[in-house]
Amino acid sequence: MVRKDTRHVLKYTLTHKSHKRTRSRPRPPRTIVTRSQCSGHPGFFHQLPAEVSAMILDKLSVLDISVLSMVSKETTSYILDYISTQAWKNKTIIQSFHNSTCLEQRSTIGHYRDLGLLFKRCTLLLPTKDRLKFIFSQFSQIPCFMLEQCLTPDCIGFSSYGVFLQTLIAGWDELECHRVFNFLSELTNLLQKIEAVITGKPGVGWFQKMQLRLFCRQVLLDPWPNQLECQFWLTQLLKPWPLVSQAHLLFVLYGPLMPEGTFGWQDLVERGLPHSALWDLARAILLLFGNLEAKCQTATSLLAILEELIVIPQPWHLENKARLLVLCGSNICYTVLASKAINGRLPEISRLIVYIILVCEKDGYHMTWAVKMVQQICKVFSTASDRFCFIQQLESMFAEVTREFFEFSVTGNHLEDRETFQTLSFLLDSSARFHTKFLHLFLK
Repeated sequence: MVRKDTRHVLKYTLTHKSHKRTRSRPRPPRTIVTRSQCSGHPGFFHQLPAEVSAMILDKLSVLDISVLSMVSKETTSYILDYISTQAWKNKTIIQSFHNSTCLEQRSTIGHYRDLGLLFKRCTLLLPTKDRLKFIFSQFSQIPCFMLEQCLTPDCIGFSSYGVFLQTLIAGWDELECHRVFNFLSELTNLLQKIEAVITGKPGVGWFQKMQLRLFCRQVLLDPWPNQLECQFWLTQLLKPWPLVSQAHLLFVLYGPLMPEGTFGWQDLVERGLPHSALWDLARAILLLFGNLEAKCQTATSLLAILEELIVIPQPWHLENKARLLVLCGSNICYTVLASKAINGRLPEISRLIVYIILVCEKDGYHMTWAVKMVQQICKVFSTASDRFCFIQQLESMFAEVTREFFEFSVTGNHLEDRETFQTLSFLLDSSARFHTKFLHLFLK
């Protein structure tokens, strides 16, 4: 019995030690080899006849091909070759941008969004310069994507192009976006076309101005939902030019249009326009200068651009100046008025404030906003006598503007009598509301 137990103990001991020695041996390092790295194992598409692999890709949607392009480097290379063929271009690059229904337009724009994703994914491994050359060479022959090549009014070519570009470069860093802008500028001669437009006289070269507006708005500016990205592209468009030309370009891009699609040059001069006609222009100014505290030296640029803007093509009707300032909000409005107050332009600032009060009454803004604006302007003046002089000038201007409207209404201009009388009524009502609020604040 003892001998038997010893054998079992010895057997257990030897077995335990042998297992222990086995586990203590160093294991060779494991390496993972992908299928494409294995010699003698070519990629899936290389194993098939070219005709068969092309038939497979022909059955896939643009979105499916974009997903497939991310499988491997070898697959990406094959798909790049596939979408470079003329047969694929003829089948996939849609060029029907005219006379389509709303449903067809949405389908076309969605297709170009998918194309943007495809080119974004399948060119991911290429340098930015090579990516741009390859991508835009596929679209270089489409007239509806080029400036001044398409004469159809309802063409959606620029909108499709814009959605494609926005999808393609979404998430790219600022340096790459600079390269995209420079590449597009060279491809379309954009800067030369801008120069021709901003140095021309208002009302001349209508087609060129509208083409520039549509291209810049629909391709570069409007597709971006993020304000910072839109601000980047607008800044790139304005940066090469002096402030006078920047104002002219802003007007071309965002100025009011007539119902027939022409620029409202003379309407700004001759009569007050509704706030909807000036909203785009105000939005562009807010995009550039909405946060004056966060930027350096922009207040000077803002004042210079606004001074140039409100005389295109001639000095605007004062109601339009006032309405633009109201739409731009408190900060920009105060900056403009305070600058005039500091420079001693009391008659000018007083008349402008009267029209701002009139706009608030016409457009349904709270009169408290105008009252607080006047209070802020009062603080610009350092002495009590200067503040009293300002208020006195403002009250005198109310009376002067009222007399002007009354005299105009009794001159016998029957076509505009009703509109002038209505404006006079608005002015009297606005004066009453303004002074009620103004006195109420002092009596608190």
